[in-house]
Amino acid sequence: MDSITLGDVTMTRVWEYFGPVDMSPEAFFPESPAEAWETHRSWLVPDFLDAETRIVNSAIQTWVLRSEGKTILVDTGVGNHKERPYAPVWSHLNTNYLDNLARAGVRPEDVDIVINTHLHIDHVGWNTYLDGRTWVPTFPNATYLMAKVDFDYWNPANEIKTMFGRGNQNVFEDSVTPVHEAGLTHLWEGSYQIDRNLRLDLAPGHTPGSSVLTLDSGSDRAVFVGDMMHNPVQIVEPDANSCFCEDPAEARASRRKVLSWAADNNVLVVPAHLGGSGAAEVRRDGDKFAIKSWAAFSPYAQS
Repeated sequence: MDSITLGDVTMTRVWEYFGPVDMSPEAFFPESPAEAWETHRSWLVPDFLDAETRIVNSAIQTWVLRSEGKTILVDTGVGNHKERPYAPVWSHLNTNYLDNLARAGVRPEDVDIVINTHLHIDHVGWNTYLDGRTWVPTFPNATYLMAKVDFDYWNPANEIKTMFGRGNQNVFEDSVTPVHEAGLTHLWEGSYQIDRNLRLDLAPGHTPGSSVLTLDSGSDRAVFVGDMMHNPVQIVEPDANSCFCEDPAEARASRRKVLSWAADNNVLVVPAHLGGSGAAEVRRDGDKFAIKSWAAFSPYAQS
């Protein structure tokens, strides 16, 4: 499988989907300078941008971490058979994600921890699967780690008016509530130390409870940033939010904070949705940032 080792932690990439997300750069990243997509076209195409259609390409994937004897999943994608009336690209999928997970040596019952970096539609879907007419936990022996502030924000019972609006419709009900009612969730606040190698911290902006997972083991460091960056254009243009950020000012501040730390400490930055090599080390470039080197993961191959 597609794995690397960082200190005492093994990191494996498991795909659910790679391809277009039916959005142009201007729609997906309305704050990004138009010239940035042309300036960096040589390495954006084809992994992050389709040359002919000018539609953004995106990956849906899970990062499997093996740390201190535990199997940990970072985000669980979209899921199969989900009713998503306001996100048709993610509605009623039927992917071979669980087979891909099995090829990585992971059975659902083997998973110890599931980390949902935030509770958007494409990060919690495989929390559950459809058993007859009932949504049940996919990983029955796991603790599902969710930031409490995000749990409260997206809970329909709280009737909070979100920027995302109906885009997240049904997600809480079919992918969050079943694992919570099964007693499998841990709603953490502030920060959460998973083990000696892994720590969760809030990094709000994209959502109020967006979090980053820091891996610090031996001489190696990585930071899993969820949707802080959907596309590497947001590394070279760090003030360019996606159109899905609940608090744009907070999102920019969180992105700059993490990228600054990563650039100064040789940290591998691992966004949730990058195709291609999936992750990168960054360096400072004036008041912005640049790609220093790509990770050693292989580009997507349909299986």
